[in-house]
Amino acid sequence: MENKKLDISSAKAVLLGALTPGVNGPTWNTLKSVFLMLGACLAVMLGLAFSSSDSPLILHVGFLVLIAAALFLLLSWFLSQIGLVSVEHQMQEIDCVPDEYRK
Repeated sequence: MENKKLDISSAKAVLLGALTPGVNGPTWNTLKSVFLMLGACLAVMLGLAFSSSDSPLILHVGFLVLIAAALFLLLSWFLSQIGLVSVEHQMQEIDCVPDEYRK
């Protein structure tokens, strides 16, 4: 590409991240936000489980917290190994680059 920088919205970048190989920065940021919200929900659920003093419920929600934490850590490790791709590269893969940005 030339020196021109593509102006792509975050929503379009996340959609491209879902349709093409690799993970771009906006998609990873969205995933981290989703995991943060999941962690908040699970923390509230765990607090409610402790307040009800129901042992099976505490174990169940604790297991869900463990699964979510493991998934996030494994996903972070995997992405650190393969790296992120640029949105421009993903657009080139599906031939979606506007004509004025082509070489």
